[in-house]
Amino acid sequence: MSSCSCVVLVTRANKGMGFAITSDLYGKFSGNMVLTVQDEAAGQQLQAEGLSPRFHQLDIDHLQSIRALRDFLLKEYGGLDVLISNAGIAFKNDDPTPFYIQAEVTMKTNFFGTQDVSIELLPLIKPKGRVVNVSRMESLRALKNCSPELQQKFQNETITQEELVGLMDKFVEDTKKGMHEKEGWPNSAYEVTKIGVTVLSRIQARKLSHRGWVRTDMAGPKHPRAH
Repeated sequence: MSSCSCVVLVTRANKGMGFAITSDLYGKFSGNMVLTVQDEAAGQQLQAEGLSPRFHQLDIDHLQSIRALRDFLLKEYGGLDVLISNAGIAFKNDDPTPFYIQAEVTMKTNFFGTQDVSIELLPLIKPKGRVVNVSRMESLRALKNCSPELQQKFQNETITQEELVGLMDKFVEDTKKGMHEKEGWPNSAYEVTKIGVTVLSRIQARKLSHRGWVRTDMAGPKHPRAH
């Protein structure tokens, strides 16, 4: 196990936003940096760019791959301080793939893959750690293009993870029926998945925030939380 306790993990660090985050952090951060890539060639590409952190394979579409990363982090570092969850995909505008397939594939990676990474790695986050789910400004535009009913559901401060999953599943099912626009969805699978990631982040923040003073026999009756 490394003698340095501070560990940062960046997913899909070999291109785009992930590479920019990695390059910026690498010049400022003196702890342990673990970068995930989908294959060995991608890791070699980062090394060719002059970066030499530790690499680990990760395909967020497969739970076995996520759990292998989890086990590696536990064995090597005993936990994680910062998780930057950046992995994701997008079809190009002129891609001929049927929209319902684009929706299913994009949702599987961008939303459900990100959720699975969170489920497996959040228990590893150390006290005062941080989780960053990378979303996009497009999610705000997409939300405005949703029906008022959907906007209300997504903006509900008490929305649960189960309810959010149900909405993401409904979008995919609506695309298969060719009814997604009629049902109030925007015509962009990528943007809808980023609505999901943004709302998921809000749910996680609510769950993981410090609960503050709790009313107990020892603390007394004046504190705001009953449980």
